[in-house]
Amino acid sequence: MASWLERFLPARLGAEVRWLTAGAWVANIGDGINLAAGPLLIASATHSAFLVAAAALLQRLPWVLFGLVAGVVADRLDRRALIVGSELFRVVVLLVLVLTLLGGRHVGVAVVLGAMFALGSADVFSNTTSSTLLPMLVGGEDLGLANSRLQGSFVISQQLAGPPLGAALFSLGRAWPFLVQGAIVLVALWMVWQIGPRRVDDTVRGPSRVRADIREGLSWLLGHPAMRTLALIILVFNITWGAAWSVLVLYATERLGLGAVGFGLVTTVGAVGGLAGTASYGWITRRLSLGDIMRIGLVIETFTHLALALTTRPWVAMVIFFVFGAHAFIWGTTSITVRQRAVPSELQGRVGGVNLVGVYGGLVIGSG
Repeated sequence: MASWLERFLPARLGAEVRWLTAGAWVANIGDGINLAAGPLLIASATHSAFLVAAAALLQRLPWVLFGLVAGVVADRLDRRALIVGSELFRVVVLLVLVLTLLGGRHVGVAVVLGAMFALGSADVFSNTTSSTLLPMLVGGEDLGLANSRLQGSFVISQQLAGPPLGAALFSLGRAWPFLVQGAIVLVALWMVWQIGPRRVDDTVRGPSRVRADIREGLSWLLGHPAMRTLALIILVFNITWGAAWSVLVLYATERLGLGAVGFGLVTTVGAVGGLAGTASYGWITRRLSLGDIMRIGLVIETFTHLALALTTRPWVAMVIFFVFGAHAFIWGTTSITVRQRAVPSELQGRVGGVNLVGVYGGLVIGSG
């Protein structure tokens, strides 16, 4: 066990990085449970396709509304405490939802949609701050490896392990998945709390207002050619990704001739590709520079959409989805690492917030 842990998270990264990574892996199981249980709960409350789609929108909308503010807060407060506070708010929302579901009364769709929006809002502050915490714990030369372990939790815990567990728990009762998610979040909070307080040095910046802080972050980003280009690429990537994946079920069932099981297989193959990217990231970065990885990723991104548009053969599409899953993980991990190395610590929250607004704003634009 010790040798496996050393290979996965070398001791040189430090105990706090291990605690942060463990917390991410546990918390993402809870998020994966919600990925399945949330839509199932909405579908049990309404048969309206519009309202079912609105639930997904309401979980992404807080990123557009609060992303920049969350970046300011992350640069002003103790980052560990902010993550814990955001996750405690998530636990309260889940507890209210569980008590409502156990009350025996009919739960209106407005209550469920409100819960989805509140959970999405907590996610904004928690995830924005999490991306600023890692550079305070590990040196720049190890950021890529540490980020790959954190990003791996998204692939394995959230995409592979969490959703089947969420669906199984929902079959036992509507409240069960959200009760289990709340318990999982509490365990993840305990793990993050093992990290010492992490706050940006107040002597770096004087007091100012939220708008001025946002302008400072935007000005830095716009004045840094490489980071500005990266932010624009992320926005465009996610517009095209959102447009393609919003009709993925139609592509799988009508163009490829796959049924519901085949559609599920498409998403699973992409997640397995991400798992392959997780396992190979250290090997890749020892042989290629981060710049080369990103340039190769741009080529893969372009040819993915072109190849999917041309093929009607399921096995060809599956290979493409596998490669794209690996690419999405590798490129995402690399872009985060490049940004964390370039951005000063006191601006990590705001610049990261701008990037995350681009990610989710692009998805909202693309899916619309």
